Amino acid sequence: MAMFDSNGVAIAYESYGDGPPILLIHGFASNAAVNWLDTGWVDVLTGAGRRVITIDNRGHGRSQKLYDPADYGAPEMAEDARRLLDHLDIASCAVMGYSMGARIAAFLTLAHPHRITCAIFAGLAENMIRGVGGGDEVARALEVPDAGAVSAPGPRAFRLFAEVTGSDLRALAACMRSSRQKITAGQLATIRVPVLVAVGTRDDIAGRPEPLADVIPGAEILDIPGRDHMRAVGDQVYKRGVVAFLARCG
Repeated sequence: MAMFDSNGVAIAYESYGDGPPILLIHGFASNAAVNWLDTGWVDVLTGAGRRVITIDNRGHGRSQKLYDPADYGAPEMAEDARRLLDHLDIASCAVMGYSMGARIAAFLTLAHPHRITCAIFAGLAENMIRGVGGGDEVARALEVPDAGAVSAPGPRAFRLFAEVTGSDLRALAACMRSSRQKITAGQLATIRVPVLVAVGTRDDIAGRPEPLADVIPGAEILDIPGRDHMRAVGDQVYKRGVVAFLARCG
């Protein structure tokens, strides 16, 4: 992966294909390869005539690891994404974020509306507004020496996933302990680009799609049938729905 300097933080990224660009922002404890390459998303989107830009969020993948919670937070991570667009001389693009990446994509869309042509918020819906609880429990699960000591299903799942992705557990714990800013319904109501809310029908982490879509003018909902938070990412219904949405956006 290539690297660039985002206000003093080394951020890894990659670019694939040609055509109208789309920026993909992965979720917590994941990375660009796991979220977008291994699931086939890069192939699907380049095959649909898109230039695909992937980013490893700070503290994740090959990007710089930071250990102070103050160095994280979705608004600052959104600025990493905006600086990447600057670095690549991309004036505007589509954006898709999954889970934590959806929150980052939303902050990017709100802070720089002229840079975003359309947005897909996936794996995070109602709880983008209400907030996702359990952060301290997940952080503690990441900090214990052995995953066997974690019994709670949710934190244990995040710990095991972080191990599978080869993540820096201390950096992830700092990210989880950062300020996890909610986005108000009033803020979301100011979005004026086409938005697709894509959520698995069994995704308890994301929450219901309707409360998010209802506050974003013109937002569409894509249900991903029978999928929970971890299994929705590579789903074919999700992929076909996004490709169709992007075709409508132009």
